[in-house]
Amino acid sequence: MGGLKDRYIRFDWAIKRLLRQKANFDVLEGFLTVFIGEEVKIVEILESEGNQQTPDDKFNRVDIKARNSKGEIILVEVQNTSELYYLERILYGVAKAITEHIHLGDTYKEVKKVYSISILYFDIGKGADYLYVGQNKFIGVHTNDQLVITAKEKGALVQKSPAEIFPEYILVRVNEFDKVAVTPLEEWVAYLKSGVIKENTTAPGLQEARKKLQYYSMTDAERYAYDEHLNAVMIQNDVLGNAREEGLAEGRAEGLTQGRAEGRAEAKKDIVKSMLSNGLSVEQAAKYSGLTVEEVESIK
Repeated sequence: MGGLKDRYIRFDWAIKRLLRQKANFDVLEGFLTVFIGEEVKIVEILESEGNQQTPDDKFNRVDIKARNSKGEIILVEVQNTSELYYLERILYGVAKAITEHIHLGDTYKEVKKVYSISILYFDIGKGADYLYVGQNKFIGVHTNDQLVITAKEKGALVQKSPAEIFPEYILVRVNEFDKVAVTPLEEWVAYLKSGVIKENTTAPGLQEARKKLQYYSMTDAERYAYDEHLNAVMIQNDVLGNAREEGLAEGRAEGLTQGRAEGRAEAKKDIVKSMLSNGLSVEQAAKYSGLTVEEVESIK
């Protein structure tokens, strides 16, 4: 059993405040090396609108945007709660990263590969695995082979795989992980899920995390802010979970007596009321229920 000093800071907090610091790049590099599958060296952290801290960012994404030594862009997001158009948003984020880093007058050769890594603490859908990777490949419809592109560079013909150019999407479904951690990847997912880091770990980045992400190495003020963040995340998850269950139950009951449409409308009202009574703002309730701010105001 580990002592008090072995309590580690959650990844979503660390990535927003600690891993952006050059002194802690080794933790971030280890994380990226394990999930991307090749050694990653961070050159710099890039700013974007997504890095802005807003009153409700504890519930939504926490991004870091980095450039590695190959000039590639890496986006990392932690998502604590469900979002209606999640896939559309990560696609938009990747497209934005590509266009942000190519300038007027550049050739298309300057387009850089983008990695998008999503750490998901909610049920995004059906699937038996805890790790999914999406990558563009051009497959022969009749031959089933993969197309390799031939290009001329510096007077020589070179072959390129689309995987070297097209974005790569990595989705980590944290709650689906239920294995004993053996490999570096499993150790990292175990840490993402429960904050556990093995004392004898050799996983890239986790050895450094044991030294740099200790809860009791924070100041009192930092610990207070961190504890408030954890409370907010737990309250948020409880509110959404309970409201969803209550709303569905009431919707079913209402649907039996007054028709399904009315039942669903009443269920949504109850979900909104539950959110508001648990401290969420009108804007947050609107976002999570799919209603407009005006509709939420009318339910209040």
